[in-house]
Amino acid sequence: MLTSVATRFAEARLFVPDVFTDERGYFKETYSRRKYEACGLRDVFVQDNVSRSHRNVLRGMHYDLRLAKLVQCIEGTIFDVIADAREGSPTYLQWESFELSEENHRQLYVPAGFAHGFLTLSDEALVSYKQTEHYDPAHERGLAWDDPALGIVWPLDGTPIVSGKDRTWPHL
Repeated sequence: MLTSVATRFAEARLFVPDVFTDERGYFKETYSRRKYEACGLRDVFVQDNVSRSHRNVLRGMHYDLRLAKLVQCIEGTIFDVIADAREGSPTYLQWESFELSEENHRQLYVPAGFAHGFLTLSDEALVSYKQTEHYDPAHERGLAWDDPALGIVWPLDGTPIVSGKDRTWPHL
């Protein structure tokens, strides 16, 4: 059974799949179209991505108005953040954070138009996500991870490791 948990945003969801554990380790389905559709997620995913990050790497805040994601942390732990980047939305620029880890098995559905980013809390983190559209740099947008207008409270341990591109996203 797949559990669906509400977030502060009507469009975003947190999913917790069944995990079957025994002396060998565990087994879980990371995605079953039938089960996610039964929980209301009808998106068709067309691309899968994986990133590996070291402690204190901060990725984001990226978004694409056409593209939704289903994000999970396969190894390690991340502080995962979404922010509504849809101008005119009643929740515009509001954000919410989630801890995703290999232990809690949570998956975050990031709706189209929501900025997404994460901070690696463990020594290493392996993050996997599905997308509803193919990546196209012409559609990629971003918000500055440290923009005071967003006011995201990151649990930083010193200066984060941020890519050159992520350092250039504009402040509002």
